[in-house]
Amino acid sequence: MTESSPADRATASEYAPSSATPAKRDDRRIKVLLVDDQQIVCEAIRRMLGTETDIDFHYCSDPSQALGLAKDLSPTIILQDLVMPDIDGLLLLKFYRANPLTRDIPVIVLSSQEEAVTKAKAFELGASDYLVKLPNRVELVARVRHHSRGYIHLLERNEAFQALRVSQQALAEDVAEAERYVTSLLPEKISTPSVVTDWKFIPSAKLGGDSFGYHWIDDTHLACYLLDVCGHGVKSALMSVSAMNVLRAQSLPKCDFRDASQVLSALNNAFLMDNHNQMYFTIWYGVYDSEKRELNYSGAGHPPALLISGTREAPTTCSQLESQGPMNGVVEDLPYDGITIPVEPGSRLYIYSDGICELHKIDGSMWPFPEFIEAMSAPLAIGESALERIQSVGRRVQSGNPFLDDFSILELTLS
Repeated sequence: MTESSPADRATASEYAPSSATPAKRDDRRIKVLLVDDQQIVCEAIRRMLGTETDIDFHYCSDPSQALGLAKDLSPTIILQDLVMPDIDGLLLLKFYRANPLTRDIPVIVLSSQEEAVTKAKAFELGASDYLVKLPNRVELVARVRHHSRGYIHLLERNEAFQALRVSQQALAEDVAEAERYVTSLLPEKISTPSVVTDWKFIPSAKLGGDSFGYHWIDDTHLACYLLDVCGHGVKSALMSVSAMNVLRAQSLPKCDFRDASQVLSALNNAFLMDNHNQMYFTIWYGVYDSEKRELNYSGAGHPPALLISGTREAPTTCSQLESQGPMNGVVEDLPYDGITIPVEPGSRLYIYSDGICELHKIDGSMWPFPEFIEAMSAPLAIGESALERIQSVGRRVQSGNPFLDDFSILELTLS
């Protein structure tokens, strides 16, 4: 057992061996700090604990230095005398509980009398236990062990929580970096005589699996697509980015990227869920031929794209371009039908994820899809953005609550 007293080194020297070294908190040993101005009490307590090899004994005979010593020593328990010169033991108890470094250290109050009022006051101020001195040795050791182990478990729990917080912070930073990377892959908006694009992307609280893009395959064919990988998190985002890179690079073998049915069939085989951690995705893929004014498209379990003809201020029709096949990656060699339709000048094509239309109202009911179609196809005021409006409508449907899924929508004006 180690004994020392930085607070009263001269007085402690007769009790402490010269080679004594205070135990570190990381050692998880029991460290007792006795605060008592009576030398005879210090000696008695020292002898009671002297045979316990896992207990380090320290004492302070000057109450004015007790708080400083407790902060430096980090004991696992404090034995605090009540009646001392200059500073009352109950006042010291207040100081312990007010200081962050000593707030949780258990304190056993030592009193010369068994008084209910004094006991009540001590417990009110945060005492952990109360003993009449001098206590029975067996009882003292048992209480010291009990309270110290509880405090050590608290320290270990706090350290575990802190490690978890650090780990979660690192993970959050990684996810945020992944979100920034996914966002950086979104396409630049283009404005040409034949096509003008716009889009809106609002990530959900969790990293999602939405991706979209468009690119010219040749001088007259523009590919446009939006996919949504199942689930959330980094693995969904990584799969989404992988599929997007395949489409951008046009790296599917033996595939004519001007034919939507071929693209979805080849993409399905390239991303079979059995080879990709049981993950799959929905996708809508279209190719606009600006010379023939035709749109060839196909879908895999994705919400229907909307083709709205007429002017923005006076739309005439809203056609739902339904997906023709099941989700990508579920079964090998699935065929996907392609459809080709004419496009009137000035038509607007909207491709979106289910985070746009599958919203929950405040009462828990689902927003009816026909109401979504109505909101999308309603006339626009001069200068009004359809994307800004649907975002505003969506927030109103959810009573201002944040979107639970990625809010992704792509607008192509086919002039």
